[in-house]
Amino acid sequence: MAVEVVMPKFGLTMTEGTIMKWFISEGDTIKAGEAVFEVETEKVLYEVEAAADGTIAKLLYPLEAVVTVGLPVAVIAEAGEDIAEIASKYAAVPAARVIATEAVPAAAPVAATAPAAEKTRGRVPVTPAARKLAKEHAIDLPGITGTGPRGRITREDVQKVIDTGGQAAAAAPAAEDIPLRGIRKVIAERMHQSLQASAQLTITTEVDVTQLIDRRQEVRQEFNVTYTDFILQACAHALKQHRRMNAALEGTTIQVHNQIHVGLAVALDEGLIVPVVRDADKKSLKDIAEASKALAEKARAGQLKLEEVSGGTFTVSNLGMFGVDAFTPIINAPQSGILGVGRIVEKPVIYRGEITKRSMMVLSLTFDHRVIDGAPAGAFLQTVTDLLAHGNRISLDTR
Repeated sequence: MAVEVVMPKFGLTMTEGTIMKWFISEGDTIKAGEAVFEVETEKVLYEVEAAADGTIAKLLYPLEAVVTVGLPVAVIAEAGEDIAEIASKYAAVPAARVIATEAVPAAAPVAATAPAAEKTRGRVPVTPAARKLAKEHAIDLPGITGTGPRGRITREDVQKVIDTGGQAAAAAPAAEDIPLRGIRKVIAERMHQSLQASAQLTITTEVDVTQLIDRRQEVRQEFNVTYTDFILQACAHALKQHRRMNAALEGTTIQVHNQIHVGLAVALDEGLIVPVVRDADKKSLKDIAEASKALAEKARAGQLKLEEVSGGTFTVSNLGMFGVDAFTPIINAPQSGILGVGRIVEKPVIYRGEITKRSMMVLSLTFDHRVIDGAPAGAFLQTVTDLLAHGNRISLDTR
């Protein structure tokens, strides 16, 4: 009996997924557990595997088709079945099954023309490392011939262009139409909904992080650590003392979480994703540093799992590395707070009665006024500030 490969549901809020890559073609043999296609969900990229051995009888949609959860996207014929008969049965795909693109004609070799189809739509299949290197050297990706699987451009392809004196990217066209879908669409919807559905207020403070800079240099003798790691740890400890900040409004009930899971906003080419450092208050600084590094790398490689981007109770967003002094972060609903971190700037300040040079940083705390008032929110921010101002001298072994 033919086996349907359906669009899976990852998470309670997922209603549709976008087909980003086919790993097989019609007529290919496949074994249970092998990847059939890659789907872009509202949060991350997933590879969907075959549930049975057999032959790919039909691929129902082209690349970039947005398919409703639960609908079949491919059909596997088991041993002894008539592939042509199965393919004809699924030849007509109802228009309602595809939201962004048209259904594939019955005889269209979907996977075989995948690379060409991507390029005609303005998409160039490229690895994250290749994209980053091309951006650094202003290399025009569409002008490169990829040598990777299915024409994908690899880092080696870009390096070859650089080594042979490749030209900078051509001037961008006057206008470009970018479909609002996938992660970008979810960000747009959730940020707008967050502002519409909550009473957000932002308070700011400036903190002297001169001692924190010295503390980081000390710790780096033992392991690699970033300023963001220190801030994550400080927030986790502050959330233990100010539990109302670690809460969410559920209907008419304020739910104060018993666990502290701090999200770390990571910028991607196509948007923003927030992987979560779970039980951050129970982790040592080294544990936090290792966890945040691993999560950031997986985020940029598109390898995060659903559980790694779910369940956060508070978020930290650091834009200091982009030269930003201060900004107003938007709450990552249903959380009630998010801390925005600016860059570290040396400036003259009055310190112990004298004007001297100190390293200063602006923190911006946005909180939901329905859940927490200004005074307790300010107390939380003061605790974070005090920890950072004194070098965040929490024991390295604190758990």
